[in-house]
Amino acid sequence: MATRHILKHSFWICWKDLAEFSRSKIRLIMLVLMPLFMMVMVGFIFPSGNSIKDTPVALVNQDTGFNGTTMGTTFTTQLEMINNNTHMMKFSTAQGYDDIKTKLQNNEINGGIIIPENFSQNLMTGKQGYIIIVIDQSNPQVSLTMEGVMSQVISAMGAQTAAHTLNVTYHVSSDIAGSIITPFQPEFKGIVPGEPNYFQFVAPGIICMVVMMALMTGLPHAISYEKDIGTLDGMLVAPINRLSIILGKVMAQTIRGMIQGFIILLLAIGLFGVVIEGNILLVIFLVLLTVFSFVGLGILITSFTDREETATMVMMTLMFPMMFLSGVFFPLQQMPWYMQDFAHFLPLTYATTAMRKVMVLGAGLDAVMLEVAILIGFGVIMLAIAVPMFKKAMSR
Repeated sequence: MATRHILKHSFWICWKDLAEFSRSKIRLIMLVLMPLFMMVMVGFIFPSGNSIKDTPVALVNQDTGFNGTTMGTTFTTQLEMINNNTHMMKFSTAQGYDDIKTKLQNNEINGGIIIPENFSQNLMTGKQGYIIIVIDQSNPQVSLTMEGVMSQVISAMGAQTAAHTLNVTYHVSSDIAGSIITPFQPEFKGIVPGEPNYFQFVAPGIICMVVMMALMTGLPHAISYEKDIGTLDGMLVAPINRLSIILGKVMAQTIRGMIQGFIILLLAIGLFGVVIEGNILLVIFLVLLTVFSFVGLGILITSFTDREETATMVMMTLMFPMMFLSGVFFPLQQMPWYMQDFAHFLPLTYATTAMRKVMVLGAGLDAVMLEVAILIGFGVIMLAIAVPMFKKAMSR
């Protein structure tokens, strides 16, 4: 009977908080706009090989030719033919390196390609023909993508040229010439269908992060704000269990976090083609587990802060390191070793890892049991500390 009353009162408090929240049109609008802005911002700011189109690149052909043959012109013609199919770059001409440097500084181009004057001579005399690629160091994402694409294109064009030379000079068939030049041919195969992309990597982490942010920022308002205006005193003198107050407010913030999490999930699938390779029920379970793991921490901080402003500042101080050190936007392997060690103490790291395993790699529950156990353990420990402290704080 006591348990039923506690749950009944908890639902009443949850309904009160949600009703109060729904009366503000601005809050309702931001409930949808915040995850929308987050997804659109991340999805379009961070480029991938497929998202960069018509990147302005200056082309300089300084090749003077050798014995009547101008290999530089042949190279630029082949490069333009390949680009006509990919539309990766938008070519313009420049006078030389200094001209490319000026255009980069004026933000007119994102890179340059220079064919030196001895390009044909080197190729015709059995040497390598060097091609200079000038990159925009102020835009590392675009530069890295451009370097990778240009390396592949130039390697492929070099193999074609060498195969043609063997065929003409030594009368070697095209198939045999190709196998001589490239005796090893890698074949890449993933464990799930489709090509890897950055947004497929980042979407699971954003879902966990937004759910965490909704809970961690909502609890200070739900508890500390009512402390400040005095309405919490009315609930404390009412004939209800203190546990009902905690459960009711946590339930209200959980509903808000779940709504935003599912908005992000729908946007990821609809706008950016994210595919959930694993079980959708397991994804929902992990979202709920993420909420559970942060509930105790939110209640704990709210309990020992006397004002909403103080609680919000503490929450933000804790959230920002977790946002950038938990592998949400960048792989942990790219961080220095001491940051990787620090990341293993953050619950968001395990929530993001588990969600990514299920959504991207199609893993089952057995593959994420370690992460699930850590999140449950963290949530239980935090709640065991937070609930008594909350009750004590409410009696002051």
